[in-house]
Amino acid sequence: MSQHPIGRQTVVTDNIAFAAAELRLGKLIAFPTETVFGLGADALNPTAVQSIFSAKGRPSNNPLIVHISSVEHIDDLAKNIPAYARELCAAFFPGPLTLVLPKRDHIPDATTAGLDTVAVRMPDHEIARSFIAESNRFIAAPSANRSGRPSPTTWEAVFSDLNGFIDIILKGDQSRVGLESTVVDCSASHPVVLRPGSISLEDLQLVVPSSAYSTEAALLARSPGTRHKHYQPEAQVRLVGHPSEIPIGESETAAFIGISAGATTELTLVAGSVSEYAHHLFSFFRTCENRGVKTIYCETIPKNGIGWALMDRLERAASDT
Repeated sequence: MSQHPIGRQTVVTDNIAFAAAELRLGKLIAFPTETVFGLGADALNPTAVQSIFSAKGRPSNNPLIVHISSVEHIDDLAKNIPAYARELCAAFFPGPLTLVLPKRDHIPDATTAGLDTVAVRMPDHEIARSFIAESNRFIAAPSANRSGRPSPTTWEAVFSDLNGFIDIILKGDQSRVGLESTVVDCSASHPVVLRPGSISLEDLQLVVPSSAYSTEAALLARSPGTRHKHYQPEAQVRLVGHPSEIPIGESETAAFIGISAGATTELTLVAGSVSEYAHHLFSFFRTCENRGVKTIYCETIPKNGIGWALMDRLERAASDT
């Protein structure tokens, strides 16, 4: 980071009213949610939205998620909302679910990457919803990190990546979930999962049985986190089926995270469940960076429930494409 676009150190605060007032002025505000910390700007202010892309180094063809504080606001952003989408709202809002819907004409192209759809989410986090409501704005927000980096689950991680690039960090505790929201396309006849998250396909099918996954590239482009490099720490990420697969002699310079005991690495985190594994993943990546670890071995898990989302993040973190 050779330059600081805002020309000064980022302010860290727990004052929601102050952060909301600054957002109304077009400033960039990082804020906590239950998934990861988001980097927010007024979703209807194209100049403010463009500054998100500049601060993150984010490709302009990567759409943003618009955050709302009340489910009724979804009609202010989207049109032709199918009945099944409202059923998903009733079941999962507020929560870690994003719905992709036909957008209303007043939504700027900067917010939607020029698409005819808009991604909408109502976070299940008291500070986040209070901040959105206090701002009296719809807030466009990707994760609050430099593009391609592990998503931040603490305000300290946001500060490490974006100090001097954004205006304010609204403090909060470590994110409860630790993975980004499930993204579901609701612009056709049935729900289609574009990005897995903690709300699983099985969860969705309990509400709308026709819910399915998609691998169609044109459809996936409607969701953030599906086309560009994401989640990669400075250390190399390698996937293993069990800690016994870690090469002999690498223990003193490597780390391991998973649900199986037995690793003898310098840093080891054995989670008690897949959900706990997901919760700690990105913060563990950053801890490894701070300790100078060169290789992080991550245990693979079955692709069901939240395991699908966790494996999606692990495979992207371990990939160079």
